[in-house]
Amino acid sequence: MANWNRFLDWLRPDWFRRADEPRNLRRGRLGERAAERHLRRAGYRILAANFRGRHGEIDLVARDGDSLVFVEVKTRSREDWSRPADAVDAKKRRRISRTALEYLNRVGHPRVHFRFDIVEVLLDPDRVREVRHLQDAFPLDRRHRYL
Repeated sequence: MANWNRFLDWLRPDWFRRADEPRNLRRGRLGERAAERHLRRAGYRILAANFRGRHGEIDLVARDGDSLVFVEVKTRSREDWSRPADAVDAKKRRRISRTALEYLNRVGHPRVHFRFDIVEVLLDPDRVREVRHLQDAFPLDRRHRYL
């Protein structure tokens, strides 16, 4: 019987299993969808979501005119202590920078201007209260170069 249930779990679509998913992951997914909607309305073209590289993950990769934009989404239900963007510390910026360079490598090293944005999503219990878009939030980590 256990093998059968495991097989059925494998067959079920992802959305079917999310009821038992931890709350923070559901909130994160809600925040990423809200950020994607916000960027599309602002005229961005979404190229990739949850790009995974060897060094980490980039939530969204988008085009804004001639620029390639690597977007980190931070979702919070409260901001009593600090803004959500404050969670993108130096270590996280380095990881995002390395993953962005890996993305650029995979798409053939295009000669394109790129930047790093942060989208803050604030939630009331389980609905979006506010979306803040911080353009050019940080530079490419100085240890790395892209020619």
